[in-house]
Amino acid sequence: VQLVESGGGLVQPGGSLRLSCAASGFTFSRYTMKWYRQAPGKERELVATISSAAGSTNYADSVKGRFTISRDNAKNTVYLQMNSLKPEDTPVYYCNAQVLFVSYWGRGTQVTVSS
Repeated sequence: VQLVESGGGLVQPGGSLRLSCAASGFTFSRYTMKWYRQAPGKERELVATISSAAGSTNYADSVKGRFTISRDNAKNTVYLQMNSLKPEDTPVYYCNAQVLFVSYWGRGTQVTVSS
């Protein structure tokens, strides 16, 4: 199983970014996918979840109304569209899949929200 995040970068407050996570090594369409984030010295925080058929999504209260998780099962990719970014949205973002009771992580992509 391999998860590769991309799309991070530096953006001004109020700006937008779209993160991507390309998955391989498992039947992507069958599994729920998640985005987490982690700031230095803090615990990893669940940001958003999307079910296998994309029929169900859930978000942390801190990002509701600003972030949108989506997936393209034909491309084995999950996305996180982030709008109205705030400085506190800054940490490293990780893609996660739990496949056959094993949790897999990508290496993360850094998002920096700063003026």
